[in-house]
Amino acid sequence: MAFFNRVSPALVEILNKLQSGESLTDFDHNLYEYGSVRYNIQASASSPQIVNLSTWMPPLSPEFSSDCLPDCALQDVKRVYLDSAEVVEPSKQGYMLTLRIDFAELPQRKETDIQTISEDRMKAISEISSLHAVILSSQMKDMLWNLEPRYMGNGMCNPIKIVHQLKEPFFVIKMLEKTTVIYPMRFKDDTDVILATSFFQELVDVSNLEAHYKAPRCTWSPIPPLELRGEPFQYLTTNGGFVSLEIFSQHIRGTKADNTVWNLLTFVSYVKYHVKQCTRGFIQRKMRQRQESLTEVIRSARIRGDEDVKKHQIGGHKNVKKLMNFSRSKMFKKRYTIITNKIKKFHYRIKIKWLLHRFRRQWLRVQKIPLLRKYRKLD
Repeated sequence: MAFFNRVSPALVEILNKLQSGESLTDFDHNLYEYGSVRYNIQASASSPQIVNLSTWMPPLSPEFSSDCLPDCALQDVKRVYLDSAEVVEPSKQGYMLTLRIDFAELPQRKETDIQTISEDRMKAISEISSLHAVILSSQMKDMLWNLEPRYMGNGMCNPIKIVHQLKEPFFVIKMLEKTTVIYPMRFKDDTDVILATSFFQELVDVSNLEAHYKAPRCTWSPIPPLELRGEPFQYLTTNGGFVSLEIFSQHIRGTKADNTVWNLLTFVSYVKYHVKQCTRGFIQRKMRQRQESLTEVIRSARIRGDEDVKKHQIGGHKNVKKLMNFSRSKMFKKRYTIITNKIKKFHYRIKIKWLLHRFRRQWLRVQKIPLLRKYRKLD
């Protein structure tokens, strides 16, 4: 769930502690998230209301690698954090961006409830903690807006590899009229593959309905699409097939552009999370049904046994003796039948071996062929 959540829970917790004044000494903390995102949070005891937040993350595409933050992302950060933080230039060494946060400028505590933080103040801290999502979304938007199509010799466009998660890259193919995003889907469990395949087929059917004509068109294929021809083999080996989404200009313009771009970045994590939840719910439901059926059988057997005991206890002591004698005789008969069955099985094994030996002698023996002529030995 962390991969498709815009807000960093760990960063929210640290900023809440700092703004509440719990740290009375100099604070310098490094935080690592998603395997490749680094944060550095600094605060001094002399001015605890001012916090410097530095971050570094790898570029979305290895083809556009740079240690500096792109201009488009820098402008988006300044626009989003205009009222809550200030961009420090130059940034801290080893990081691509540094924000100076002044908690004194954030919304103050409510007078009626001193123990809790106001909703506006909590909202500002949550926005600051979504810095990772703001930078990635701005890079993805810039790529979808301004990237020129790169045609290959056969008339196809060259795909661009996007790495949001280290082991699960996806591909963007930019064309003049549309942009195609292709996701190789990989799952660990066989049950997840079955559920995901049925989900993708239903998603394709829904995207082709007239009621959802404004949504991106979705296609699914168990084999790699033609657009990925020439890519390394390790990116084309999947057990869940390939999901393709067709993005047009109206999908990445206006107020919904940020949500659309973030959904594209976290599509794989979103699908895996919900498929795993469905698998877990299915298994738990089956286990609950089996448990209920088993308890019902045990309950009915217990009731039936209590009724039999009550019937035998009505006759008094004589009936108890009869019941004991009956159970003993039944037990001896059962043991006798077990012993006789073992003897019969042993006898049958000997008989079967003798029959096989007889069958082998009768049907598999080599017949003697009489000689047509006899020869006499010459002296």
